[in-house]
Amino acid sequence: MTKKGQFFLGIACVVGAVGYLMYTGIRETSLYYLTIEEFLPKRADFSNEGVRVAGRVQAGTINWDPKDLRLSFSLGSFKEGETPAAGSGVLVRYQGILPDMFAEGRDVIVEGRYHPTDVLEAKTIMTSCPSKYEPATDEQAPTAGQQASAR
Repeated sequence: MTKKGQFFLGIACVVGAVGYLMYTGIRETSLYYLTIEEFLPKRADFSNEGVRVAGRVQAGTINWDPKDLRLSFSLGSFKEGETPAAGSGVLVRYQGILPDMFAEGRDVIVEGRYHPTDVLEAKTIMTSCPSKYEPATDEQAPTAGQQASAR
């Protein structure tokens, strides 16, 4: 084989390897997640399969053992002020470092394997930042005169 042929073969191998890495990276990171409302009716279909589920950490359900780094909690609906009904959530178990900003009432995305015993064994828990923007009401908003006198 000539030097030119070896060069093009090497380039083809490098381009193929980079393309393969891009394809597998995009495929693994573009996994769609289900909301808890979408997941619960179809949970039997996801038995012993990997899944991503988004929901809210239900109040009073967090059990954290810092010694063994074990966390369990119930993942429930996003609806505000809703009291959890039986079967309206799923138990999540996780072993690892407690994620920053993890707390009751926080929105999370849990990635792991769902078991038919109604337990989601998480390998990753991602918390979302609170993104509620509530503008000041007319009573709270300072007027231009108040702003000028404050300077």
